[in-house]
Amino acid sequence: MAWPRTAKRLAVMALDVVLAVVATWIAYALRLDNTYYPVGQQWWVYGIAPMLAIPIFVRFGLYRAIFRYTGQAALVATGKAVALYALLLTFVLLWQQWLGVPRSLGLLQPIVFLLLVGASRACARFWLAGLAGQSLGKAGRLLIFGAGSAGAQTAAALGLARHYILVGFVDDDSSKNGRSINGVAVHSADKLLQLVHGEGITDILLAMPNATRERRNQIIESLQGLPVHVRTLPSMADLASGKVTVQDIHELDIEDLLGREPVQPNVALLAKDLAGQVVLVSGAGGSIGGELTRQIALQQPRQLLLLDHNEFGLYAIHQELEAICAAQQLQVELIPLLGSVTNPERLRAICETYRPATVYHAAAYKHVPMVEDNPGEGVRNNVFGTLNMAQAAAASGTKRFVLISTDKAVRPTNVMGATKRVAELVLQALADANTGTCFSMVRFGNVLGSSGSVVPLFRKQLATGGPLTVTHEEVTRYFMTIPEAAQLVLQAGAMGQGGDVFVLDMGQPVKIMDLARRMVQLSGLSVRDAAHPTGDIEIAVTGLRVGEKLYEELLIGDNPQLTAHPRIMKAHEPFMLWAALQQELQVLEDAANANDVAAIKAFMSQHVQGYQPA
Repeated sequence: MAWPRTAKRLAVMALDVVLAVVATWIAYALRLDNTYYPVGQQWWVYGIAPMLAIPIFVRFGLYRAIFRYTGQAALVATGKAVALYALLLTFVLLWQQWLGVPRSLGLLQPIVFLLLVGASRACARFWLAGLAGQSLGKAGRLLIFGAGSAGAQTAAALGLARHYILVGFVDDDSSKNGRSINGVAVHSADKLLQLVHGEGITDILLAMPNATRERRNQIIESLQGLPVHVRTLPSMADLASGKVTVQDIHELDIEDLLGREPVQPNVALLAKDLAGQVVLVSGAGGSIGGELTRQIALQQPRQLLLLDHNEFGLYAIHQELEAICAAQQLQVELIPLLGSVTNPERLRAICETYRPATVYHAAAYKHVPMVEDNPGEGVRNNVFGTLNMAQAAAASGTKRFVLISTDKAVRPTNVMGATKRVAELVLQALADANTGTCFSMVRFGNVLGSSGSVVPLFRKQLATGGPLTVTHEEVTRYFMTIPEAAQLVLQAGAMGQGGDVFVLDMGQPVKIMDLARRMVQLSGLSVRDAAHPTGDIEIAVTGLRVGEKLYEELLIGDNPQLTAHPRIMKAHEPFMLWAALQQELQVLEDAANANDVAAIKAFMSQHVQGYQPA
């Protein structure tokens, strides 16, 4: 309705005045057991009823409610208001003792009044929600997978919004088979395919916040190839408020697409060298650096130093961490520090001032094509930035220094991967030189949802109608979620003895072409190719980029050593002694300053095992 808010409130008040009068007449009729016309002092009750009811309803906020969203809280408030009204009406009737007015009217009239007011609100709610639903156009036909409390709450929220026509629930629990929730049937999971085809289902919502990752993946796998759009609810932790809204429904998590059941972190390892300490994270404004700071803050260090050269990225993570610490009452001093790892004077000043006990070095240029086009900057940032940070930390007495490395450092075909391997060589040499700081490295593959990750790119391309771009039909990658990678980095760093190259178990590699097809299908669309020319979304093969490999590796050598953590291994990688490496690094620095691409690649070919420039 396009009425002004004041006009709507006055209309509702007028309605309640009429309902109070009608309730009074019905109460008289019930008490006298016949229809009648009020006479004498009976008229006073018709005037007193609305005069008492309206101010009480205003006081209880009943005219501030939006009818189409009226729920249990509004009904409870209405009940309390009418109860107070009943007490006042009974008091007035006992006090005045009007002739011809039965005292039982103080009980009968409020009961009838409550029924009429409640019915008016319910009718308005469904009428207005229906009008809103009509404006949304054709609604999708929905199945909710999960007939638990989350599924029931979701159904109620969707019922108000009218975004979908709820056809039924599907559940693994056989005891719920054949039953119904608010009149909507619950079906066995075995009948899913039959329901999709027989009922013209367009959307499936996974409402199983307690389900294991393995079970969710099984369900998602079974839905591949069906012409349905699959979405999900957040985890149970995100639904702890006990209510579900339409806004909670979102596209499948990247963990649902590629994830595995996470291993619970070792709490003792996480807290080691963090609780009560001064911790520095370089590259804190990036994807990995930001997640490291979130995980570290939960371990309550005394000070958490956030270092980044990107002003906005640093501002954003600082604001987020302040909100986290306030919400969880964490006593952590957060210190945002603007600075580049290529500026050794700035790094020395920071380390001498704050003297961090532990440093996590995540600052790096990591986009393969970008570094390939700017090799001098890649060397300065990734190699000499690491050296600057390591030397500044060691000079200030840092106990542990952990480098965030990459699987692209293994037999690289690009400058970025080669620079990360040289950064590893630097730390291995410094560790061998026994500087007093425990240097270690953690090497892993792609993290889902990071800047440049393929999953967000595919989502953007899907939203614009495609095509989805894949560089090669056979290209494969390892994937891990950002939170799991950050937790494993913290645990691996705590296990370092000096010079360790830790490798994270990334699970099975994923073919990017298969991932693209899966995302298209789970969006309720079909792939357009030679066999299916009428499909919705094309997948275009664009060709390998400069320096890109078909397959990534995690180990240079063989026989990795197991550790106390099932997903952390220790690699045995060759390295140069610091005295020799230091002289060679001067050659690389001169080449980087001159942006001599040929000299840079010649250095990498000589010192990085397996380097094969594209």
